[in-house]
Amino acid sequence: MDLHSLLIFAATYALACAFPGPTVTALVARVMGKGTRGAPAFCLGLLMGDLIWVACAVFGLALLAALFQPVFVVIRYLGAAYLLFLAWKLWTAPATEPGESHPAGGEGIKLFLGGLALTMGNPKTMLFYLALLPTLVDLSHVTTGGFVEIVLVVSTIYSLVLTGYVLLAARARRAFRNSRAMRIVNRLTGGAMAGAAIMVVTRR
Repeated sequence: MDLHSLLIFAATYALACAFPGPTVTALVARVMGKGTRGAPAFCLGLLMGDLIWVACAVFGLALLAALFQPVFVVIRYLGAAYLLFLAWKLWTAPATEPGESHPAGGEGIKLFLGGLALTMGNPKTMLFYLALLPTLVDLSHVTTGGFVEIVLVVSTIYSLVLTGYVLLAARARRAFRNSRAMRIVNRLTGGAMAGAAIMVVTRR
């Protein structure tokens, strides 16, 4: 890709990422309720899912995805179920004062898989790439270098956006200094997580 096209893609992608959707809602809700521990694993799962959709668009696997649409429906519901589980955990969490929670063994892997399922269950992510990339590059003649450039842009921008939301949510979490306030935070973030699960299931 030439520099001009790459910059246009980067700017458009940055705007699309910055607009809160179910993935951002789920991330913010978890950080508000549990702190930043485990957030990198969840973010990595979200990013990996995005890169898989990029590969699907670039290498013409959209048809394959359409043929196996039931698989993605199952993934969508698994992602929503995981969000509902997190919502229940937040809603029932003890009202301790703000601090970093200590994840249980294997929680990082669960969070990674949860983030991956959440992104993979959202076909609108793939549709975004299918709508944008053909206007910038001939997908039938994409080079390895061009694909690497796209991956680097997506990885850099999405990581920065997710990091920004994590930091903002962590800062908001520190604003609450007592158990009563944390109980309210846990209930609100649990509700937000449940809302994100509903968004995942109902979006088409």
